[in-house]
Amino acid sequence: MTLNFPNRSRSYDAAAKRIRFVGHDGMFEVPFFLEIAALSAATATSGAEAEYLSAFDAERSSIQDVAREAYSHGRRNMYVLTRADFR
Repeated sequence: MTLNFPNRSRSYDAAAKRIRFVGHDGMFEVPFFLEIAALSAATATSGAEAEYLSAFDAERSSIQDVAREAYSHGRRNMYVLTRADFR
């Protein structure tokens, strides 16, 4: 199966400074976390939750592409995407 993102929901975890979103591989749910530092500096500067989520939405397609790439390297319980994953 391939990794899909049918659910567009995402949430901000202020304590960990990352955004949580979920992919699906068939019936399996695959949790992903995106570190705030991985968002483009131009789109997330104030530190506000709404701004981070808006920046995530604006970059959703590329974020999901990076998530698929990370997922293709082996199955894990969760994935944390960092700035290094976007280079």
